[in-house]
Amino acid sequence: MAVKTLAEFLALSADRPSASTDHSVFELERDRLLQVNLSSLLMMKVGAMVAYRGDIKFVREGMLDQGVGNLLKKAVSGEGASLAKATGHGTLYLADAGKKITLLALQNESLVVNGSDLLAFEPGIKHDIHMVRKLAAFAAGGLFNIHLSGSGVVAITSHYDPLTLRVTPGSPVFTDPNATVCWSGNLSPEFKTDLQLKTFLGRGSGESFQMKFDGDGFVVVQPFEETPLQAAAKG
Repeated sequence: MAVKTLAEFLALSADRPSASTDHSVFELERDRLLQVNLSSLLMMKVGAMVAYRGDIKFVREGMLDQGVGNLLKKAVSGEGASLAKATGHGTLYLADAGKKITLLALQNESLVVNGSDLLAFEPGIKHDIHMVRKLAAFAAGGLFNIHLSGSGVVAITSHYDPLTLRVTPGSPVFTDPNATVCWSGNLSPEFKTDLQLKTFLGRGSGESFQMKFDGDGFVVVQPFEETPLQAAAKG
């Protein structure tokens, strides 16, 4: 089992690190099954539990747990950004639709994860729901991301092996919102549209919506489009 720091994870786009950081709480039982050695509290995606041993209780995160400011965002985001608290002692197994799991160790850093691609994270990490406002005007799904900050381990999921793309000033990276898994917290993506008449007539490229990342950081994509935002816009 290997937990990667953000720097090590970014280095995977070029070379695999020769060493990794072990962590006793999160262990990859399989590449698509996460074992959590729970001793107190864990934040996890609603519905991710597949099995457990011990005395563990699950409580869905309340609408006001993160303050009044998140009330509306939680009400609108629905299941895509729903979290639960696992409390107690035991061994917990988590998975999400057979997606591949990657473990990242935040070290006083921040990360933004697509709401549907966040599996679990340690309680020392703060979280907040962010909405992609420009995208909201065009489609009804995939609008919410979760901003994580602090120190601890985060488990993210992806369909198949994710690709990490380095973002440098003046050399932006453009991604399909449906294939975008996460990005470094210091980046603020812009939303780019290519809505031409042929798009509405059904002869577009299918790439009408794009996220533009510029600055100094990274973005992670998967070889899979999880939600058909273009189809929603055409409809």
